[in-house]
Amino acid sequence: MATRWNVPARIEGSAERLRTDMITRASDPALARVDPPQQINLRVLGLGLAVALVLALYLLQGFGWRQAALFLVGAGAGVVLYHAAFGFTSAWRNAVASGRTAGLRSQLVMLAVTALVFLPLLAQGELWGMELRGSVRPSSLSVIAGAFIFGLGMQLGSGCASGTLFTVGGGSVRMVVTLAAFIAGSVLGAFQRPAWDAAMPSLGAVSLQGELGTAGGLAVTFVLLAAVWIAAVRYERRRHGEAATIGFAPRGTAWLRGPWPLVAGALGLAAVNVATLTLAGRPWGITSGFALWGSKLVAATGVDVASWPYWQGAAGSALEASVFNDITSVMNFGIILGALMAAGLAGRFAPVLRIPARSLVAAVIGGLLLGYGARIAYGCNIGAFFSGVSSSSLHGWVWLAAGFAGSALGTRLRPYFGLRN
Repeated sequence: MATRWNVPARIEGSAERLRTDMITRASDPALARVDPPQQINLRVLGLGLAVALVLALYLLQGFGWRQAALFLVGAGAGVVLYHAAFGFTSAWRNAVASGRTAGLRSQLVMLAVTALVFLPLLAQGELWGMELRGSVRPSSLSVIAGAFIFGLGMQLGSGCASGTLFTVGGGSVRMVVTLAAFIAGSVLGAFQRPAWDAAMPSLGAVSLQGELGTAGGLAVTFVLLAAVWIAAVRYERRRHGEAATIGFAPRGTAWLRGPWPLVAGALGLAAVNVATLTLAGRPWGITSGFALWGSKLVAATGVDVASWPYWQGAAGSALEASVFNDITSVMNFGIILGALMAAGLAGRFAPVLRIPARSLVAAVIGGLLLGYGARIAYGCNIGAFFSGVSSSSLHGWVWLAAGFAGSALGTRLRPYFGLRN
C-alpha cells in the first residue's frame, strides 16, 4: 500500500486487514478481495471528466455560478469518499463486529473540525449578504424510530446515504439496486412523515448554541465528542489490548490513487460541509434529493404528489422546477461523478453483474429502510447526524444513538443474507 497506518507492530496486521475491508466497503460480496491499485483507467477517468465538465458548464450557464460550484463541491466529496473509503456503515459495523473503532473515531474528528467552523459562522448569521442557517430539527420519537430504521437499513443495504452514492459511482451494481430502493423508500417516507410529525411527541428543535451561546455550544459539543472518543478507545482496548491509531495524510501518488488515511477523509468531508454552508447557506444534505427524484417519477404516472402535505409550501416549488435547480440533487450528481473519476484514477472500476440472490434481497430491504427512515428522522447520517451535530442540534445526538443501535442489529442480521462482517 502507498499509505500505512501508524500502529503498533503487533496489531498492524489486523489494522491492515481492517483498512482493506474499508476500502472495498463490502458492498458487493463478490468484491471481497481487492487487488492492489492497477493502472489508471483512462476511459473511465475521461468519461467522468467529460460529463462533469459538460454538467458544470450547463449549470454555470443555466443556473448560475453557485450551482456549478456546489456541483464541484459534490464531485470533491465523491473523490474524498472513494479514496478514503470513508463510510459510516463499515465504520459502525467494524465497531460492533470486530471491536475496531478507528472509523468511528475519525468521524469524531470530522465533527469537531466542522463544528469549530460552523458555530462562529452561524452566530454571525450571514455571509456575503446570504443568510446562514444550521441543521436544527425537532428531537422527537420519529427521529428515534427513523434513525433506528435507517441504521438497520445501512447494514442490510451495505451503505449509508453518502456511501450508496459513492459506491454507485465506483461501479457497484448491487448498490444501484440499493439506491433504487432508497429512492422508493424516500417517497413512502415523504408521504407518511406528516402523520409521524402529528402523532409523535417532540422536545422541539433544541440548539446547544441557541441555549448556551456559541462558546457554550462548542464546549458541550466537544465534551460529548471527547466522551464518545474515550468510550470507543476503552472498548477497543478491552477487546484487543490496544487501540489502533489513524494516519493523517496520504503520501506521494496516494493523493491521486488512494487509499487515504481516515483522518484525511475526515478533514476532506469537513471541508465539503463548510463549503456547502458558505455556498448554499445551509449544511450538507443528501436524502431530500432522493425524495424529490422519486416523487417526480411518481407524479409522472399521474399521481397528485403536489397535494401531499410534505410538498406544501416552499418545498412544492421543487416539484415543478428542474432537478438541476435543486442544490441537494446537484451535489448528489457530483458525488457519483467524483467517485467515478476516483475509481478511474485508482484503476478499480470493475462492475460485477452476478450478485447472489440473498444479497439482492438485502439490498432491496435495506434501501427501502434507508429511504423511509431518513424521511421520518429529518435526514440521514449526513443531513441529520453530521450536519446536525456540527450545528449543535440535539437531534443530531439523538440520531446518533438510535442510528447506531439500529446498525448494531443490522450487523447481526447480515450473515442471514450472505453478507460478511
